[in-house]
Amino acid sequence: MKELLLVFAPLAGALLAVIWPSERTRPWLLPVFAAGHTFLVFWMLVDPPAVSPTAWLAFDPLARSVLPAVSLLFLACSVYGVSYLRIRTERPNRVFVAALLAILGLLSAGHQARHLGLLWITTEAVTLAAVPLLHFNGTPRAFEATWKYLLIGGTGIGLSLLGSFCLGYASLRGGGSGDLTFAALAAQGVALSRPWVLIAWVLLLVGYGTKMGLAPMHTWKPDAYGEAPGIVGAILAGGVTTVAFTAILRVRAVVDAAGAGAMAGRTLLAIGLFSMIVAALLLLATRDFKRMLAYSSVEHMGILVIGAGFGPAGTWAALFHVWSNSLTKGSLFLSAGNIRRAAGARTVDEVSGMTAVTPRSATIFVAGMFAVTACPPFGPFFSELRILRAAIGTGHGVAATLLLGGLLLVFFGLTRLVFAIVDGRPRPGAARLEGKRVRETAGVILPPLILLGFSLWLGLATPPVLRDAWTAAVRQLFPAS
Repeated sequence: MKELLLVFAPLAGALLAVIWPSERTRPWLLPVFAAGHTFLVFWMLVDPPAVSPTAWLAFDPLARSVLPAVSLLFLACSVYGVSYLRIRTERPNRVFVAALLAILGLLSAGHQARHLGLLWITTEAVTLAAVPLLHFNGTPRAFEATWKYLLIGGTGIGLSLLGSFCLGYASLRGGGSGDLTFAALAAQGVALSRPWVLIAWVLLLVGYGTKMGLAPMHTWKPDAYGEAPGIVGAILAGGVTTVAFTAILRVRAVVDAAGAGAMAGRTLLAIGLFSMIVAALLLLATRDFKRMLAYSSVEHMGILVIGAGFGPAGTWAALFHVWSNSLTKGSLFLSAGNIRRAAGARTVDEVSGMTAVTPRSATIFVAGMFAVTACPPFGPFFSELRILRAAIGTGHGVAATLLLGGLLLVFFGLTRLVFAIVDGRPRPGAARLEGKRVRETAGVILPPLILLGFSLWLGLATPPVLRDAWTAAVRQLFPAS
């Protein structure tokens, strides 16, 4: 019952937002429903419910290992959203609030989906629900980014649907009954038709990899993240991409049961390393700090699938990285949104000296940059260190070397942009905005600061309940190990 509440309570909140009459008070629905969702999901984290093997939707170990991170990120963003929408009074917020709450409910369904068809429906519904958020600013570039997101995302939708059909056909060819729950597919094991399993894996990896923003399917990210409000970028980077990653993990478990786990691991390593290299090169070239965050997201999605390619130990580290990346990236996006509004621009040719204009946001932004580039003692340092240990422990020395090289290039690219933005003298346009369009109120400062604090806490004192949740998820995905 509680797992259904995680889905339907936010969806009910979305309907309530549609009929809510007041533009001024409607944004408060976000933290109200988000707080209830976070309370419930952490209760279930500590006291997980029993899971029926035949259930299509359940708070199983994999959902337990990642959904609380998404809920915590959404709660911080929802608190930020109240102050943000108060600043943006020139834009109606009915659709914005409703779409955000709908995404929370759909993300909850996607993470808990244990049926191939239900997983596809929920992840694609999340894609569609994000559309009105991307063009919230109403600029021509925002509409262009939205269309690009739809076109490329639509390609991912089609490929993942075709891959789902292929995996279902692999079951039928192997004498299966047509049951598309992941438990039933994995139980068929080597009886699944191997050629159709391999075709399905490629299609599903590309389809859900498009949702994650893995290279070369990442081209929607720079435009979408660059034009969307910071709160939307945070939820896309820390929530929407996460449900696509868990989809890949669920499919990979079926492929592994079919006897093609080694091939799946190699493809994950290849596409992950390629994503890191592409992101590093783009970071060294870009001058737009909003696009910088998009390329950083491409890099971290690469790190996640690299970790998953190293088997059980790497997958454990990847689940750790889901938490550390979501919390840290959320802090970066929210603080970057503050800087963007204050500066009235987003490239290093137009923005500098932001420590004088938005000192608190600039400080959080710099600290977040060090955190996201795996500087100790923040969470990403420890999660990426575990991925490196998994690489070495499984004999992937070359992959570990390439991973380290990519991390170094990314560090150079990020520091080049971040310090160019915060140092120096403020541009005249930004200085005139100080205290007028954007004030560093508690509502826009505390959420990114708290997320950064959680990232620090995750690195210094990872709670045993999270370690247990990640271990249980790995046992679910690799039952033979």
